[in-house]
Amino acid sequence: METTRNELPKNVKLFFHQLSDYLDTPFLYFGSIQRSDYVAGKSDIDVDVFTDNEYSLMTKMQHYLHVSKKDFKKVVWIINDTSTYGYKLKYENKKEGINAEFSIYNEKFKDIILSQHNNKRDLPIYTSALLCVLKFFYYQFPILDKKTYTYLKRVILNGMLGEDIDPKFLVLDYE
Repeated sequence: METTRNELPKNVKLFFHQLSDYLDTPFLYFGSIQRSDYVAGKSDIDVDVFTDNEYSLMTKMQHYLHVSKKDFKKVVWIINDTSTYGYKLKYENKKEGINAEFSIYNEKFKDIILSQHNNKRDLPIYTSALLCVLKFFYYQFPILDKKTYTYLKRVILNGMLGEDIDPKFLVLDYE
């Protein structure tokens, strides 16, 4: 998962490569960038970053990306009765065409998180088709609001795969 199934523009690929080198840690890509429902220029690029020291890594990211410490959101994700903890950073640079969401976790959670993300990599054809239709109506012919889109995406990605449509995932926003 250090490479993407869908091709990225050269400048976007270079951005991720340079940041990964600067942080001295590999990026593992998940989500739509690894599936057929990725919409170039619209879908965000989801990246897992695993480290032994989340705070040091976030400080390095702050400086490299010129973001604030408060842009990192604490997350708790309960997977198969195991609580995992980490941080999320949504990063966008419209000028460069970069829209990413970084998930930063301690190495001790790597196996369980990667297992969960890999479950959503190779989807049944009907699930992929529905995601493509949903994204068409959200991105290309915008008749859905963000809340409805997010709900329907969870129904397709989770509910159709026999999972809870409301995963146990909390974003803790404190200032």
